[in-house]
Amino acid sequence: MVKRLTSFFVLALAGHVAAAACDTPPPARIDIDANSYYSDAHHSVIDPVLRAKNIANTKPIEDFLAHVAKDANAGGDAACAVSWLASWGEQKAMLGKLSSEQAYYVRKWTLGGLALNYARVQTQATPVQRAVIESWFKALANATMAHSDTKKGGRNNHYYWEGLAVTAVGGVTGDVRYLDWGRKVFAHAMSQVAADGSLPAEMERAGKALHYHVFAVTPLVMMASILDLHDARLDKVVNFTVAASADPSGIARITGVEQEPVGSREVTLVYNRHEGKAAPAAGKPLWQPRLGGALDVPNPLEHLK
Repeated sequence: MVKRLTSFFVLALAGHVAAAACDTPPPARIDIDANSYYSDAHHSVIDPVLRAKNIANTKPIEDFLAHVAKDANAGGDAACAVSWLASWGEQKAMLGKLSSEQAYYVRKWTLGGLALNYARVQTQATPVQRAVIESWFKALANATMAHSDTKKGGRNNHYYWEGLAVTAVGGVTGDVRYLDWGRKVFAHAMSQVAADGSLPAEMERAGKALHYHVFAVTPLVMMASILDLHDARLDKVVNFTVAASADPSGIARITGVEQEPVGSREVTLVYNRHEGKAAPAAGKPLWQPRLGGALDVPNPLEHLK
């Protein structure tokens, strides 16, 4: 423990971090304890007790990501964001025991968010900090790919978020292995787009079919921007999702279940930037730590037209 704390303070000093100006990073979460919270076969009805349990167990990881995002974006403390990442990187956070498939979801969402936020402050990191953080990201990406590649069964929105996490790691490290894996995921996703632009796996989610279309397409448009990919099938699924968000009655007719209203501005913000289209109508600034914080501000990894 003494050795670990000593090396962390060396990293902090190397990064010119004023300890008094930056909160002390919390102890890293090595293991992840998370649980599923749906009560029906379509995974569309939430059990509030199980949901509350999952939120409580994963809160330290969610809070860590939220803190890093706050400091990595405008108005924050970039050096503090870097020091927090280096602290958890040195402790090899999230590389221990994962209690369930839900725990793997948490890890990939967190990895993608941390890598996208790191992209905003990467230039503020010292060589020592970069080595620690990027080595940790690669270990997490390797673990994500290994778990994903051994899974059997359908590939749905979770596969796309795994693709985004690994792609973001490729973006900040320059390692083509991760970029190539992201292209594989993106290509598979495009092969799933139906003639009407829907995603069959997400249409199976009953009353959450619209919700999960937005949730699935969001990582796909960010991956397309990072990898600078253009695909007519992506255009089709984006158009389907945005139209369904504006008028859910079509999906409701197909599924036979009324849909929860879901906005799609996070999709159009990233997609339009990459495609050189007009920005969607202005609204409340969008903030999503899992996507790099302020969505209205392009991420350094995005390719803009």
